[in-house]
Amino acid sequence: MTRPFSLQTVLELMQSRADEATQRLARLLAAERDARNKLALLRQYRDEYALRFRQAAQQGLGQPEWRNYQEFMNRLDQAVDQQSEAVRQQESRTAAGQAAWQQQRSRLQAFDALSQRHRASEARSELRQEQKAQDEFASRGKEDDPGT
Repeated sequence: MTRPFSLQTVLELMQSRADEATQRLARLLAAERDARNKLALLRQYRDEYALRFRQAAQQGLGQPEWRNYQEFMNRLDQAVDQQSEAVRQQESRTAAGQAAWQQQRSRLQAFDALSQRHRASEARSELRQEQKAQDEFASRGKEDDPGT
């Protein structure tokens, strides 16, 4: 009869933690992708607005319109800068999440290796017991055989 793996509970805990780390990493990657997409949209909008500003300037702008365009361009630039910083922060969180995921995965692999060694050891032990039982059965058969 095989003995249960004494660290099975720990192995299951490590699997659970690895699954959680994987889910956290997936959320971090999605948040980083969203932040990058938002930055790309802001930059695209800023470029489109700058183009409209140049076109309007070529046709002639009064001082109030010029000032409005400039103020809005400044606000767009600030938004782009803020979103760029948000992307950098998200990249940092994602990198930390990747490191945590890798560490958790390594721990799981270590316990999984122990579990596999345990199963292999138990299988060898079971094979030895079966071989011993077969040998005993075979030797009894020879003892009971009147021809020997």
